[in-house]
Amino acid sequence: MHSILKWVVRLVVALMLASLVMGYWKREELFRLIAVNSLFLPDQIVENFSHMDRAFLNAPIPRGNGPVSPLPEGAEASLPDGFEQFTRDRNVTSVVVLKDGAIVYERYLQGTQPDDLRVSWSMAKSYLSALMGVVLAEGGISSLDDRVIDYVPALRDGAYHKATIRNVLNMATGVTFDEDYLDQKSDINRMGRILALGGEMDAFAAGLTDTFAAPGTDWKYVSIDTHVLGMVIRAATGRSIIDLMGDRIITPLGVERTPYYLTDGTGVAFVLGGLNSTTRDYARFGQMYLQQGLWNGKQIVPRDWVLASTTPSAPTDADQMGYGYQWWMPRDARPREYMGRGIYGQYLYINEEAGVVIALTAADLQFRDQTVQRQNVAMFRDIADSLQGGADGER
Repeated sequence: MHSILKWVVRLVVALMLASLVMGYWKREELFRLIAVNSLFLPDQIVENFSHMDRAFLNAPIPRGNGPVSPLPEGAEASLPDGFEQFTRDRNVTSVVVLKDGAIVYERYLQGTQPDDLRVSWSMAKSYLSALMGVVLAEGGISSLDDRVIDYVPALRDGAYHKATIRNVLNMATGVTFDEDYLDQKSDINRMGRILALGGEMDAFAAGLTDTFAAPGTDWKYVSIDTHVLGMVIRAATGRSIIDLMGDRIITPLGVERTPYYLTDGTGVAFVLGGLNSTTRDYARFGQMYLQQGLWNGKQIVPRDWVLASTTPSAPTDADQMGYGYQWWMPRDARPREYMGRGIYGQYLYINEEAGVVIALTAADLQFRDQTVQRQNVAMFRDIADSLQGGADGER
């Protein structure tokens, strides 16, 4: 009996030591997983959204050594009645308003600062759309009607085997993907855990096999579609999204702070929502789009791509917002009015005819409420309508 007890004690000690060793070896992954599980807690969400690099693997996007492109200061605007209440209701953390290329309103709330690199969430999709337009114009991709598997054979046996690049841009792939952020078992949250634990996003995308409709027939917001776009661009150019984004978009913009992407365990950028930048730099990108791809005398994104990508072309229902190539249009969109937007209330609103860009970040727990979404658009329009005059802001 004494001998058996001695071996049991030894086994318990050995298991405890093994657990300690494993815990030390996996401590970074465990820390990231814990951080992901607390990412959206109400008392932590604001701080987390300004410091995503604490929870995820990440990599800087090169901005080059060029000067910062100035954003001139315009006459300070008085925003519409109700805006102060709007910032409280929507848990707004920062807002920058440009009129004709000049800052007319800028504010940081809840302890955020101008230099914070705030997470874009799905505003990042609009950045990747811009990069796709550049790669297409340069000839790296021959046609939007090419199948994605022509560039990424690894997708041949999965749900994307019939989808074209245009289908993916429009989020009309018919791929089954559960985007419920409130369900811990959903595909989007399962993907988040893979990201936190240093898994491979490419393998995750290739492992999807189910579809609910033929490509091009139905629209459904499927974030993993954007990762597939990134796979196509990487395959077509032989370069990483991080390097290409820096070379083709970020460096020409002359951003004020080096942005970064969240990455998976292989260093692949989390292109569907992992861009982190300052609110002013989001506004710079928006102003470049307002000027139909022109910035500092250089055509960064082809004008015809800007127009095509921000025009409704996806097969959305009449009661849904319009969707182009990774850009949104309000249901009753005004001429040349469109948005990039992300979960929890991140917005890049552009109204070309009014000459207005609004970059806004938030930690809004009611972001999914359609009434809230309509109220957000109404507020952006009220701001655009309230801004009168202003100098020619072409850069």
